[in-house]
Order: sequence, then C-alpha cells, then structure tokens
Amino acid sequence: MRIFTGMKLISADYIYPITSSPIKNGVVGIDDSGKILALLNPEKDDIDWEKVEQYEGIICPGFINTHCHLELSYLKGVINEKTLLTGFIKDIVAVRENFSETERIKAIEEADKEMFTNGIVAVGDISNGNSTFKLKEKSNIHYHTFIEVFGTNTDIAQQAIDNALQLRDEHPNNSVSIVPHAPYSMSPTLVKKLAKLKEETICIHNQETESENEMFEKGEGDLLKIMQNFAPEMHNYQAFNKSSLQSYLPNYFDSKKILLVHNTFTKQYDITFANKSPNDIFWCFCPNANLYIENKLPNYNLFLNEKCTIGTDSLASNWSLSVLDELKVIHKNNSTIGLEKLLKWATLNGAEFLGFDDELGSLEIGKSPGLNLISNVEKNQLTNKSTVKRIDL
Repeated sequence: MRIFTGMKLISADYIYPITSSPIKNGVVGIDDSGKILALLNPEKDDIDWEKVEQYEGIICPGFINTHCHLELSYLKGVINEKTLLTGFIKDIVAVRENFSETERIKAIEEADKEMFTNGIVAVGDISNGNSTFKLKEKSNIHYHTFIEVFGTNTDIAQQAIDNALQLRDEHPNNSVSIVPHAPYSMSPTLVKKLAKLKEETICIHNQETESENEMFEKGEGDLLKIMQNFAPEMHNYQAFNKSSLQSYLPNYFDSKKILLVHNTFTKQYDITFANKSPNDIFWCFCPNANLYIENKLPNYNLFLNEKCTIGTDSLASNWSLSVLDELKVIHKNNSTIGLEKLLKWATLNGAEFLGFDDELGSLEIGKSPGLNLISNVEKNQLTNKSTVKRIDL
C-alpha cells in the first residue's frame, strides 16, 4: 500500500481533472496551501481510505468567471427584466446616479463574497472607474481587470484613452487590459487609438441583441435609434452591409486573445469568419443575463467545437453571481452538451483566456486551482437541485 504523507486526501463519486478523463472514486492529494500533490485512481493506486475525506457528488477545479461588471453590483434588483438591450440601457442611465458611494462599495464587497462562496476563483471584470480596485487588492479571488472605453464622438476619443491609461496606472497589479465596450459604442477614431495600444488580451460585448446586426447590416433598428438619442453624431452613421462581428473584428487583429461576450445572435458564418482571423478566439456565455435582458439564449450547438467560457455579467442583469447557475441554464436548454465539456468551459478555458492557467483551471500536480464539490448530480448530469460548495483546504 502506498503511503501519502504531508497531504490532505479528498475524494468524491467522480473527480473531474478537466485535462484528463473523469476518475470514478478518484482522490486528490493537496498540501496546506491548496497545491495539488497527487491525483489518484483507485483502479491503479493503492489508497488507505481511512485517511481520505469522502464526499457525495463530483469534485472539479474552482470556477472561472470570465465576464462580470462588479462595479454595477449596487443595481441588483433595480433594473427591469426582459426589456431588450435598449430598455436595459435606458434603465441604467435613469437610475445609476441614485446611489451613494457607500452603497456602491458595500455592494461590491458583498458580490465578491458571493462569488467566492459560489466556488469562483478568478474573474475577468469590467471596470469604467476605480471603485473595485481596493477590493481587488485584498480579495481571495484572482482578478483580471478590463478597463472599458467607449464613445461615438470623435472629439473625445483621446480623452477616453487618456482616462483609461490613468486607471491602468492606478490599478493594483499588472493583470489589466484596456478594451472596447461594444462595436456600436466606439467611434472609428477611438477604435484606431485603442488599436495602437496593441493590448494582447481584450474582450468585447458581441451580438447581444438582434438590433446590433440590423445596425451594422442595414443602418436601422432600435439600437441605432437609442444611440442617436444619446449621441447626435450617430445620425450620420453609415451601415457596413455585413454583420456586426464581421464589421469590427478586423480592427483588433493585433490582439493575441479576444473574448467575444454574449453571442446571442451570432450565426455560423460569424464563427467561420472569426476562426479565420489571426486571433485566439474565445466565446463567453452569460445565459442568465441573456434571459434577464433579451429573454433569449444563444444557439449553443454552433459552438460545440469552439473555445467557450462562462460569465455571470453583473447583478444589474442577473439574479446571482454563480457560474453553476449559468451551467444549469445551458444544460436545461441543451442537454446534449455533456458535463465534462460544460466544466471545461467553466474552468480551464477561462483560466487560459485570463492567463491564469499555470495555477488555475484544472486538477494537475503543482497547480492550486481550488476544489469545488458539486452535489445532486444524477448520472453525471446537472439537475435543477445541483449545488456547489467550495471545499475548505
């Protein structure tokens, strides 16, 4: 019998390492810091089960939330549901000044705790200001901050870039990128100035609403109308006669990795176009936010062979900050996507995109990815009753 000393041994009905096949009754050996020292298979390894903590359910790495707006946490329960993106924008503009700085900071701290409790170990977080920076210095979660720029007025393009550069200087670490908000909210001048920064890792809200494609293809639709209400210069907007994605993606070919977020109205020809780009393309899904805002989900069948990740979006557009809740929505609407693939979307793919995969995203010796216990799993499938618990290390 092999004896494993100096480590804590943890087992469940199945261990999902992500980089290898699930192990029935597998055992993970970790040290006091949470580093994985051993990954054991009872069919191959002799195990002293008296020294093993055993759980019902499955164990997987900590979750990676690749798209969140932590600074909007104060808007939980405030924004109306199912108003489409245009209504969502109007609602945020109408209420965002009604909250004090104290209320905003408290909501940010509570949201960070909620994500930690829900087994999230890393987050790709959108920031338009510095309200989340102090929390990120002390949080138990790894954060990569995406400082967002937008503006359709050419005259303020340089100011938008300067503000973003200042925020980057204020950020507590180097895990930060300056990124575009969305294709419809960027002037051509701002796009060019952002491209000159040559950010390696960027994200962009992509095809979240049907009227985004209408705007780019035909120069019409509700999104263009609301943009014209906010910005008079949009009355001079000229359509591209092709989909949103195909219109804007070439502007960012210099970026190494691009995360396309939402993709609710993305078509197969868009995916084909993106895959021909020189970028390493990742597709992020935030299904609860899609239901909250548009009451529509992406066609996940189009993405089965793509590198997909999971996001929660913000509490302005979601009922919780739980990656598991997002997976449950996907499974409910497309049960053909197996648990192993869903967990890869929720762990390793996100860690790879954010640049945290040396430490997070999979159960491999030498990594410290955190351990999540998912309970109430039936025949290796999620159920409505499935829950996640972070295993204390």
